[in-house]
Amino acid sequence: MDISGGIQASLAGRYASALFSLARDDKQLAEVEASVATLRAALSESADFMAMTKSQTISRAAAEKVVEALSTTLKLDAMTGNLLGVLAHNRRLGQLANVLAAFDALVAAHRGEVTAEVTSAFPLTEMQIDEIRKQLKDRAGHSIKITARVDPSILGGLIVRMGSQMIDSSIKTRLNTLSQAMKG
Repeated sequence: MDISGGIQASLAGRYASALFSLARDDKQLAEVEASVATLRAALSESADFMAMTKSQTISRAAAEKVVEALSTTLKLDAMTGNLLGVLAHNRRLGQLANVLAAFDALVAAHRGEVTAEVTSAFPLTEMQIDEIRKQLKDRAGHSIKITARVDPSILGGLIVRMGSQMIDSSIKTRLNTLSQAMKG
């Protein structure tokens, strides 16, 4: 299935497509993918970095300096570092999370993988992730790449998003359903 047309329709998708094409053509897909994962982790773990990407008050020059320093600190490959610089220069850092997600989708499609986002209340072990991957592979018939997220507000259980499908077995949803049923 070719998803690149849909991805390229979005602003973030155009940046992701450019990064993917350059990395694939230069045979640096693995290095860029590792840098994208590092960048995604930094974005999710640092409230300051997330706030900086969303800020409209930071100047273009200051944003460029911050992302240049960040690229060095995180030891990002040159292509991913250049992407950050272009996003900062074009005042599009607010699109960074979307660019990273679109890049992941392009890489997964390139490899014939289906991406599944698994949200749990607590961090999952590798053994649990492997078991979920096996179950989803049996269901989808494709290789599965899992992106694990932690959201304590779901209280327990899992929420799995795979393409347009969503399986919500979270305790929060079950309690809400029970509450609605009791109201009559």
